[in-house]
Amino acid sequence: MKKFKLFNFFSLLFGLGFLYLPIAILIVYSFNDSRLVTVWGGFSTRWYTALFQNEQMLDAAWITFQVGVLSASIATLMGILIAVVLARYRFRGKALFFAFAFAPLVLPEVIMGLSLLLLFVALDIQRGFFTVILAHASFSAAFAAVIIHAQLINFDRNLEEAALNLGCPPWKTFLQITLPLIAPSVAAAWLLSFTLSLDDLVIASFTTGPGATTLPMRIYSQMRLGVSPEINALSTLLIALVACVALTAALLSKRRLIVRAKT
Repeated sequence: MKKFKLFNFFSLLFGLGFLYLPIAILIVYSFNDSRLVTVWGGFSTRWYTALFQNEQMLDAAWITFQVGVLSASIATLMGILIAVVLARYRFRGKALFFAFAFAPLVLPEVIMGLSLLLLFVALDIQRGFFTVILAHASFSAAFAAVIIHAQLINFDRNLEEAALNLGCPPWKTFLQITLPLIAPSVAAAWLLSFTLSLDDLVIASFTTGPGATTLPMRIYSQMRLGVSPEINALSTLLIALVACVALTAALLSKRRLIVRAKT
């Protein structure tokens, strides 16, 4: 039994090391003074300074942030509408609608990007900032709908019926009763959509145009010429940002559970 526990311990240790050791190495070498990313030249923050002086990288980061916020908002709104239709209504062709709504979950990104490119070309829409937003929103809406739909299925509709019986209009009931109760799933859907937009390279490369280069595309174009220490610094900042967001979400969730337990 002890051998089995020891095996589990080393298996867990190996798995965690395999996942997080490369990230730790990346963070350490972001403070490397040497231009060669594989040779340690002493501790320095010169590459963080160089990163904040790199206008192309900063412009790409700003574009990526804008695209992420706008596409996540559109995708979340679309996800709410899809989830409500699937959870509340019965109609002919519902199974087909379900399949089309959740198709992006299983479609390869290259197929999604190519199909959107052909659509924009057929409609004679100039590719650029707004086409990337529409593409990311179309891709992320299915993920948002899955999260919101899961909570709507288990939603207690007696609360809505009570509000309707008291004379509250349906739209006001949804805004004041339903939406606040499903707010955690809506927030999770928005964060997931934003993360998918921030991470995407394939779809953006098909649907972007001049002046709409996202951060993943900028990093990929520089990686083709070799790994730059600035990329290590940028990756470290992104890791820190994600860690702060995850920690904040965990603390807020824990606080909410404590408040519920007290009440």
